[in-house]
Amino acid sequence: QNLYLLEEVVVLTKNEVFGQIKKIIVEKFNLEEEEIKLGSSFVEDLGADSLDLVDLVMALEDEFGIKIEENDTDTLKCIEDVVNFIYEKLGGAADEEDVTEDVDEDSDEKVNVDELDE
Repeated sequence: QNLYLLEEVVVLTKNEVFGQIKKIIVEKFNLEEEEIKLGSSFVEDLGADSLDLVDLVMALEDEFGIKIEENDTDTLKCIEDVVNFIYEKLGGAADEEDVTEDVDEDSDEKVNVDELDE
């Protein structure tokens, strides 16, 4: 009798990866979600120092169940770099789909930012 252990494969969209990364950054860097954009640089825009970045890498590894090697961290300068890196680690292709900044968590549609304040 053969028993096979099947690993549960969780497929995330880039938007879902971005959303999870945003939540971690909000918690670790004590920022508001609105302050975190795809183009945000960890050092220049978010004020991260080297200890913050080490802490962030460990949190990302735990959250996504991946390993981020030290030589990989040198290429991860902004949030979009991390989104693409993690998406690829999870089996996607970095150029496969675009990430949108303003996304309603429960849908794949873009949210009109102007309607949010009403």
